[in-house]
Amino acid sequence: METGDDRSGLRCLVTGATGYIGGRLVPELLAAGHRVRCLARNPKKLRDHPWAGEVEIAQGDVTDPESLGAAMRDTDVAYYLVHALGSGSGFEATDRKAARVFGEQAWAAGVRRIVYLGGLTPADVPEQELSPHLRSRAEVGHILLASGVPTTVLRAAIIIGSGSASFEMLRYLTERLPVMVTPSWVSTRIQPVAVRDVLRYLVGSALMPTEVNRTFDVGGPDVMTYRDMMQEYAKVAGLPHRLIVPVPMLSPGLSSHWVGLITPVPASIARPLAESLRYEVVCHEHDIAQYVPDGPGQPFSFATALSLALQRVREAKVMTRWSSASTPGIPSDSLPTDPDWAGGSLYTDVREMDVDASPEALWRVVEGIGGDHGWYSFPLAWAVRGWLDRLVGGVGLRRGRRDAERLRVGDSLDFWRVEEIEPGRLLRLRAEMRLPGLAWLEMYAEDGPDGDGRSHYRQRAIFHPAGLLGHAYWWSVSPFHAVVFGGMARNIARAAARAADGRTT
Repeated sequence: METGDDRSGLRCLVTGATGYIGGRLVPELLAAGHRVRCLARNPKKLRDHPWAGEVEIAQGDVTDPESLGAAMRDTDVAYYLVHALGSGSGFEATDRKAARVFGEQAWAAGVRRIVYLGGLTPADVPEQELSPHLRSRAEVGHILLASGVPTTVLRAAIIIGSGSASFEMLRYLTERLPVMVTPSWVSTRIQPVAVRDVLRYLVGSALMPTEVNRTFDVGGPDVMTYRDMMQEYAKVAGLPHRLIVPVPMLSPGLSSHWVGLITPVPASIARPLAESLRYEVVCHEHDIAQYVPDGPGQPFSFATALSLALQRVREAKVMTRWSSASTPGIPSDSLPTDPDWAGGSLYTDVREMDVDASPEALWRVVEGIGGDHGWYSFPLAWAVRGWLDRLVGGVGLRRGRRDAERLRVGDSLDFWRVEEIEPGRLLRLRAEMRLPGLAWLEMYAEDGPDGDGRSHYRQRAIFHPAGLLGHAYWWSVSPFHAVVFGGMARNIARAAARAADGRTT
């Protein structure tokens, strides 16, 4: 690749490409004429993105100097879009280590610029008194700015876009609660920003002059309270005016559980977001416009950002969601498929049947499972399992789907995640609910045995128990498998047959 002073076609490294912002930034960088390399711990999660064939994918981790250094080679601009939000009590140390390794490897590789998306912090609160989440985001910015590599730190408050955690919180709270008792932070002033503006600033930051090494506050034109945001959402969405009653005694911990019960955002992520909302986060400058000029109507107003996000949701064109990245603390072990695997017990529940529909018709039902379509058996049991998971801090059943019809590796699907997909044949899901072990669910759409255009459905539930509790769990729920898994297989087969009949009559 060329290494001259030509600033077009820059070579960009994007970390966090499996996440909400990173997954949207990559196509924007490509559209701007840049060349992109993505760093991912599991490259397979990027395989099904529409832009996957246009980028280079490097396997590695931001805390591993060797793999990160290799990915940094021949890079002009390195985007730091990762953080350990909700990963446990040690997340500040993890963020600190990752930022130091990133800065050191960028300097060693001769990277021209680092671009980091952090959080907007209040000007009148010492950083040591901030919430752990905001304090860590600020510390990461300081470390990168001191790395010796020219760095752009963009500080945003609430990002509004289809699928963002902040948008989903706002959406579910407003739509589900016409009357609500709320934490006192609904009266705190905030300056939200549209995700489209954030992406524009991220792309534009790659071209900043070498002497620029500083933070920039980025926000939309509106400063409002969270109460104002809920009322504006109701207006844009065509809902009646909401009655909102703040209650001061709701602590951040209690309010995060309250958010977790009402919205799809689990408490592990809701808590740092709720803690951040205690502070007034308003931009104190708009210097970014000197380097990334705003066009007509930019930055977008809050109402416009909401309208654009809602349009994407209604058209089922959500590119990435807050749940695109793996949920912190959830095991990510792949299914042990080696026939000689000796890792201990594997319990399975297998269901098979012939289906009066083509393999294509059966596959459409399989790929459309979850979300609004449900799980084709005993809805109450699935709902109860989801609520129990939420009560113990899990993700629950309300994450739904990114797309109503299509899945890709890495997608969250209620309390599962797509681990593998072979279009037209196999869907493998890995459980992300709280369990004493690891669990998977496989669904196959295969040709029928007689070659008459019919299909064969095969379903396999797999559980790898962790200790005695795991074994006890499997045997305690196995009596219900005939109803849950057996009913699921039968109803999927019937749904495929009905869909086939509907197209041929």
